[in-house]
Amino acid sequence: MSADLLPWGNTALPPLTDQQKLDWLRLIRSENVGPATFRSLVNRYGGAAGALAALPELARRGGARALKIASAADAEQEVAAIERFGARLVAYGETDYPAALAFVDAPPPLLAIRGRGDIVRRMIVSIVGSRNASALGRRFARQLAEDLGAQGYVVASGLARGIDAAAHEASLANGTVAILAGGVDQVYPSEHRKLYEQISDKGAIISEMPFGWQAQARDFPRRNRIIAGVALGVVVVEAAERSGSLITARLANEFGREVFAVPGSPLDPRAAGTNRLIKEGATMTSNAEDVLEHLRAITPRDWKASVPIVFRSDEPEVADHEPPETDRARLINALGPAPVDIDTLIRETGLQPAFVNVILLELELAGRIERLRGNRISLLS
Repeated sequence: MSADLLPWGNTALPPLTDQQKLDWLRLIRSENVGPATFRSLVNRYGGAAGALAALPELARRGGARALKIASAADAEQEVAAIERFGARLVAYGETDYPAALAFVDAPPPLLAIRGRGDIVRRMIVSIVGSRNASALGRRFARQLAEDLGAQGYVVASGLARGIDAAAHEASLANGTVAILAGGVDQVYPSEHRKLYEQISDKGAIISEMPFGWQAQARDFPRRNRIIAGVALGVVVVEAAERSGSLITARLANEFGREVFAVPGSPLDPRAAGTNRLIKEGATMTSNAEDVLEHLRAITPRDWKASVPIVFRSDEPEVADHEPPETDRARLINALGPAPVDIDTLIRETGLQPAFVNVILLELELAGRIERLRGNRISLLS
């Protein structure tokens, strides 16, 4: 099978109009709206315009006094700034949206991309590892990236020091993608400015964050989610026991991606994380062929597609009436600080699933609950 393109293509949905894209941007930039909430809102209200109109009342019913909703002017300014910078906004389902990322649960609805769109449509392998990498670790990452690139695969990573930088540098000729924790214009670390520009020219830079956003610690797990999501598999070259690379590996496993780990000396703390991954079932990797033999067998049936996002406003899922107050009280009483999955909530409360979903939307927009992995919910204090 050729590695040029994913064998099942992308989501092949119609492109957004300019107005729809502005509405999407306003919605995802509004307070307490993340990718999962975005998807629920547009599916319920038939599009972002309907969801925006519903936000104030939903937040009020959830207990919020006010909700900050991104203005049309703010959205227009961000789009203009992105375009002046030489990047563009790509929506879920559009041609240049990374095909594999559409198969994760609640993918980012919009990405800012600078560089070549064809790069993100090809088959991708992510290579991650320690910032404080050893010389041998960097050498292995470079060799692996070169060998995978020679077979037609694009290499993705996070533009960090150490393993990330080595993987990017070695795959410039064949294709590389850098996923940022800050805005698409924010180079971190600053000494990678030249590498950033090289990737912009020969590959692609991707970010889901607002233009100009300076990355904070909480933003890096979101970046790692995309690093795992765009790829068929993730290779961890070096990683300590407490490492962002292990977060990427865990997310890749949750997404049904292949996880590969390079073994190292038990005396080197930079190998403690990778050695543990191997014990937990990751594929031990000593060369590119160890990766390739697994990737060649991947088919669309190996993944479960995420719930599609509604583009048009002609098929809203709004119920004929909203949940009664007694249902809200029953659901809130069933919640607590300990995470509980939504199916359990529905079963224990006996409420209609549609009502549970809209009440959870209200509570999330009011900042009263947190969505966690595994379709779980917890009540915030």
